[in-house]
Amino acid sequence: MKRIVIKVGSHVLTQDGTLAKDRLLALVDFLAQLHQKNKEVILVSSGAVAAGYTRIKLDRSKVEEKQALAAVGQPYLLREYQKAFEKYNILIAQVLLTADDFDSRRRTEYAKCAIEAMLKERIIPVVNENDVTATEELLFGDNDRLSAHVTYYFDADILAILSDIDAYYDSDPRVNKDAKPLKVVHNLSRDELEQKCSPNDKFATGGIVTKLKAADFLIKRDKKMFLASGFDLSDAKEFLLNGNHIGGTLFTRS
Repeated sequence: MKRIVIKVGSHVLTQDGTLAKDRLLALVDFLAQLHQKNKEVILVSSGAVAAGYTRIKLDRSKVEEKQALAAVGQPYLLREYQKAFEKYNILIAQVLLTADDFDSRRRTEYAKCAIEAMLKERIIPVVNENDVTATEELLFGDNDRLSAHVTYYFDADILAILSDIDAYYDSDPRVNKDAKPLKVVHNLSRDELEQKCSPNDKFATGGIVTKLKAADFLIKRDKKMFLASGFDLSDAKEFLLNGNHIGGTLFTRS
């Protein structure tokens, strides 16, 4: 696995109305380890709206105020990433995308060329959805599906989603204490993909369903996705750094 897309959710990056800097620092340390192993890393980071809310309390249910929160939060979040990556002498770059960037072959190629130039110089692109100016029909609406598109169209080998959901279970672990995590999933049914979205945090936009849709998108295109905890990175580290699949769920065609 040479080129890896890491997606981290807003629930991982914020806690009790503030930026969870300890978890952000742990994430950056992990990405630096991948970087040091000569992996090409692309980070898809949620959290702009949540980060904005830590600075100003606007109503995220209103489109214009959610856009304002994203505008405030995006540079704040990026600055925290910059400070953290400086410790490892790693440069990062901001990349804001919308669904429209993947609907146009020309725009997709422009974005891919920019990403390639960054990775060639060992820069880590930090990707987020541009929800400040994009209209609703141009938005993915969640970064799980955005990260799946980034993985496929930018020729990554695998997408790793680091979340408040540590694996995919055979039933809902919130209501069934006997639910068991699935280690490997090869296909997903229509019923699984059409469940109601159930994000665990008020700033999250997905839940397990958007992650399953991201996995389905990639499985059908012969790409892999790994789902693991973003609170405890041990499973992700074992899998991506050492090749040991201890926890988390791998979605793969074969």
